Amino acid sequence: MNPWLALVLAAAISGVCGVLIALPSLRVKGPYLAMVTLAFGIVVEKLVGEWTDVFGGAQGIYGIKSLTWNGQPLSSVQWVWFGIALCAVTHLLLRNLLRGRFGRALLSLQADEIASSSVGVRVYRAKVIAFVIAAVTCGVAGALVAQQNQYINSDFITFHLSIFILLLVLFGGAGSMYGPLVGTAILTLVDALLARWPSAQHFLYGFLLLFALYVMPGGVVGLFSKWFKRTKETALAPSGAKPPTRIGPTGSGELLVVQGVSKSYGGVKPAQDVSFCLQRGHIHALIGPNGAGKSTMINMLTGVVDPDKGSIRFLNEEIVGRPAHTICCLGMGRTFQNLRLFADLSVLDNVMLGRHSRMQNGFFASLAALPSARKQELATRERAIQLLDLVGLAHFADKPAGSLPYGLQRRVELARALATEPQLLLLDEPAAGLNPQETAELGQLLVRIGKCGVSILMVEHHMDLVMSVSDHVIVLDYGIKIAEGKPAEVQANSRVVDAYLGVDEAVAA
Repeated sequence: MNPWLALVLAAAISGVCGVLIALPSLRVKGPYLAMVTLAFGIVVEKLVGEWTDVFGGAQGIYGIKSLTWNGQPLSSVQWVWFGIALCAVTHLLLRNLLRGRFGRALLSLQADEIASSSVGVRVYRAKVIAFVIAAVTCGVAGALVAQQNQYINSDFITFHLSIFILLLVLFGGAGSMYGPLVGTAILTLVDALLARWPSAQHFLYGFLLLFALYVMPGGVVGLFSKWFKRTKETALAPSGAKPPTRIGPTGSGELLVVQGVSKSYGGVKPAQDVSFCLQRGHIHALIGPNGAGKSTMINMLTGVVDPDKGSIRFLNEEIVGRPAHTICCLGMGRTFQNLRLFADLSVLDNVMLGRHSRMQNGFFASLAALPSARKQELATRERAIQLLDLVGLAHFADKPAGSLPYGLQRRVELARALATEPQLLLLDEPAAGLNPQETAELGQLLVRIGKCGVSILMVEHHMDLVMSVSDHVIVLDYGIKIAEGKPAEVQANSRVVDAYLGVDEAVAA
């Protein structure tokens, strides 16, 4: 076979194997995922060793053609330069990918899959893409090993090599763009110098692995993180964009219709035949005592939880059973009762992640950094800064989201939800943990957001906020809707007073 064709086929077949590994592996998480992938490696090693007719068994495969140039096999020097060039191209392609839409999506998966799906990231597909990228790059590397040696057997791939590759990443700096590159350059050199003393190699690898994990968790690149941070802050300085005048469309009428929705967990029933309707252009509030089923209702509306029965229609489409990312793409954004920010990412990257489902550049356009992908990235960045201006956080764009005070983190999450371009925004206790001044500022912000064309449904216990900004209030008690209407009507409802708002004892007497 033509060796160049064989190299391309090695990459393609490895990509297919990546998909085959991903399909069962992604059904489990944590240490079980590691066990599945390690088990796959053991199975393949046994298969190669035992299937003599195809893989040559212990003897391996001989007579593999070397890569050629001008009809001649590559010399040792040419192999070195070809390897360096191929590494450089691979690094540049992956850098293009990781600095854009797909890179942010993959980083968000590490932090919080539920939050990722809420901003439109297709979680399962993104994980499969990660497996395929790893498989293709390793497949190319394996093909080069076979072609350079013109011979391959199972002894080339060992558990020791797996540990060494892991060490390259951890020693250089996992999670950084240049960490694996730096770790590879340093440790490959060390490996070559100690090749005559295998015992010393093993001892050094173990020592460096523990050192990287416990003493230098950021890797070698982490030692220079301050310099990289200054460079990044200069590159991402806000451009002074003006706040957006419009987010959702104009219009009136029904936006969301909930009919007969029920949900139970054994004897607990957080929703019992609940029905209500949300109108365009209004700020709605969903209130009730603790355990009334408010957060469960929000989760059912956004696809995190499926109702046992009933109908939920959004923009005249039935959304029961649809995944969270699909509902987000339809135009429904949300925040969470407990903050689900991507704490290690910058404030700007958090908000840009909200635009994931609205960006049109595909995988290969992002990989090659085509003009269309760069244009999408610039437009997304400008829109994210506009939304940060709207919530008053543009000057924090380059800060890690997890480093901000709690009240400001709430605003980051709100800006990220707005970046999904929602027609309906669901807020799960947005004032939780805020002081009175922050709560008042939040109320003013919600009114401004409403004027931008976004309808709002908020779950909230802060009655001053609810009554001051809401156009319509829905009250739940133990999963049952007991009242709805204008704020003044709900306040005067005796069932609401008894169940939730309470009554002054002197007045009652």
